[in-house]
Amino acid sequence: MDEPYDVDDDRMDFADPGGRSALRAASRSNPRNLPCPTCGAKNRLTPKDRALGYQCDECADRAEGRGPEW
Repeated sequence: MDEPYDVDDDRMDFADPGGRSALRAASRSNPRNLPCPTCGAKNRLTPKDRALGYQCDECADRAEGRGPEW
C-alpha cells in the first residue's frame, strides 16, 4: 500500500519551503557547490538542482520578468 502524501515532508526538500525558489535544500549529501549555468556565479546550485536543469534564483527571477522588489 502506498504511503499517504505528506506536503510538509515534500517541502523539506526545498531551500525555501513555501517560497518562490525551486532550488533544493543544501545538505552534506547535496551541497550547494555548483555554479549557475546561466550567470556562472559560484556555489549557487546543488547536484539535485543541476540534475533538474535549474539556474540560480536571481537568473530565474530575471527570466520570469521579476525584479528584486518581489
